[in-house]
Amino acid sequence: MKCFFIGKDGGQESKVWGYWLFESKLFGSVVLLRFKEGSREVFHNHAFNAISWVLWGQLKELMLNGETFHYTPSIIPILTPRSRMHRVFGMAEDTWVLSFRGPWEKVWNEYFPDKDKLIKLTNGRKEI
Repeated sequence: MKCFFIGKDGGQESKVWGYWLFESKLFGSVVLLRFKEGSREVFHNHAFNAISWVLWGQLKELMLNGETFHYTPSIIPILTPRSRMHRVFGMAEDTWVLSFRGPWEKVWNEYFPDKDKLIKLTNGRKEI
C-alpha cells in the first residue's frame, strides 16, 4: 500500500495527474484527480470500479459505442464500472475530480482505434 503521493494517472501520455491519499490494489484507493484539457487517443477500461464527483471544471466521456456524457460539479456521483470502455476529456483548463476506487482486478484493456488494436495490461501497466 502507498500513501500520500503524486503521479500521472493512466500512463505517461495521460493528461491526468493524481494526488493519492492512499492506494491499495487489494482494498482500493482515494485520489484527487486533476484533468488537463484534452485526452489521450486511446479507449480504456479500468482494473477497478469507481465512484467519483467532479468538484471543479467539466469532463466529457466518450464511450466506445459512440455515446457521450458531460459532467459538471454535482452531488450526483459518476459511477464507472470496470467494464466501461471509454475516453475522458478535460473540457476546461483544469478539472478536479474526487474518486474512490475499489479493489483491482489483475487485467484491464486499452484500445487504439487508429490501429484497431486491443492490448491487455497488468500491474505497472505491463502489456500481457
